[in-house]
Amino acid sequence: MQKVKIGFIGTDGRSFLAALETSRATSELYPGDYQGVVVRGTPAMPPFARKMRWPVDFVPVAANSPEAYGAALLAAFSEEALDLALVMPEALLFEGLVDKVEEAGFGERIIGLDQKGAFLEADKIACKRFCRAAGIPVAPAWSEVEARDYPAVLGICLDYLHEYGGAVLKFPYSAGGKGARIILNAWEIREVYDLLLKDYKDSYSQFCGKKNPWPLLIEARMSGVEISFTIFVDKNGNYQLLPTAMDYPERFEGPPGIDNPITGGMGSISPHPFESPSLMALAEETIAKPLIQSMKAKGILRPCVLYPGCFASFASNFEPRAIRVCEINIRPGEPEFQPVVKRLRNLGALLEAMRDGRLHEVAPEVRADQISLCLALVTGPGGPKQQKGYPWSLTKGEVLEMDFEYCDKKKITVIPSAMDCTEEGVFKSDGSRVAYLVANATVKAGQKRGQVVESLRLRLLNAFDQGKIRVIPRENEQGNRLALRRDIGLHYQKAEMLAPGDR
Repeated sequence: MQKVKIGFIGTDGRSFLAALETSRATSELYPGDYQGVVVRGTPAMPPFARKMRWPVDFVPVAANSPEAYGAALLAAFSEEALDLALVMPEALLFEGLVDKVEEAGFGERIIGLDQKGAFLEADKIACKRFCRAAGIPVAPAWSEVEARDYPAVLGICLDYLHEYGGAVLKFPYSAGGKGARIILNAWEIREVYDLLLKDYKDSYSQFCGKKNPWPLLIEARMSGVEISFTIFVDKNGNYQLLPTAMDYPERFEGPPGIDNPITGGMGSISPHPFESPSLMALAEETIAKPLIQSMKAKGILRPCVLYPGCFASFASNFEPRAIRVCEINIRPGEPEFQPVVKRLRNLGALLEAMRDGRLHEVAPEVRADQISLCLALVTGPGGPKQQKGYPWSLTKGEVLEMDFEYCDKKKITVIPSAMDCTEEGVFKSDGSRVAYLVANATVKAGQKRGQVVESLRLRLLNAFDQGKIRVIPRENEQGNRLALRRDIGLHYQKAEMLAPGDR
């Protein structure tokens, strides 16, 4: 059987873990021989894979640009070093990477939307209009306003506070998951507005210029349970919903706010505590089907990953009442995709079927009895300039120390992300989300999921607390520059308290 070489394009943890699990996961239903390949990655990833003896290959890319990625992919496809590739970073889709590959005659080998379809994530206001036309439920009210018109912003926010209990200001273009600002009372309006305008003033000037309108999306705040759905789609419109994951996007525990910003994600767990067959069926009927049908009608459908972020509401028996779309992403979530991948046995077969247009023949083969937890290790405060830490000012270049034997013994997968490696093989922090800890646990007969998750959570926290992985601060060789959130996974216990005996 010929090995199918699948590339995962990008520089973050989801690309590395997806390549690793593609190579080493064994399917019981879909036989095949798959090789996971990271297209670019970070400098630490190849030496890390060699040290761990992981079956991951790498395709180097000269620069972090669509032109450099395009050149690397075309060479890899021509030389049969890759059979297909999945684009992970949304920016590469916005900037036309898929278009470049299609123009060179290799379009059937790349998974991702072209520039014509990328507006679904690149322009939140255009996406709202698309959802409205497709009949996909979104926020109960939303408005487009000139961002520099504060009186208009104020009036809409006050209306939404009165009618819906909150408002959300959204920079409508790509913001790495950080462009949404929540307002829960009138006192916050001006401060949140001023901070958003300050943060995105340069971006507005770049996208719109100084004389053109600066669009701002304002949504009525949605309540319920936040949940996202990963949808694999092939060129014919066949699709499969993958297992869900719960994201922890805020930097710290508690509600988002000025001092607790939405970041790129501090961790995730799969499945979501409220995932159920009825919830998945409702997502299919109200989101997946109309979304894919409308994409096909608009002529923007091609093999892709859709990742709608939603709010779900429930009845007293926790059967789903409704799902509303908050935004639509056009790539796998980070870090949500990591625990999803850890529960799949046949990622390679699914991606191959996406390429071939036969996704209706290959269903996700899920380790249904397992729960997977992912914790982000980020740069904490301190340093020569008293940096605030992630996601603000960062200390870089400090040595990472890790007990590889301990992590292997505890079945903890460490995924390097914002990490560098010297010629001597010394790993160093490169700031932001330095690495991830990922592990699975099996729910046995008679066990509650909250109990299993608590043991799993403590396994990862103990590794951190015992200094089994740490970034050594310049000012304290015994310390640890890394930081994390300690509450990731606790929602399983909260779910069991909400519905005793049902979860």
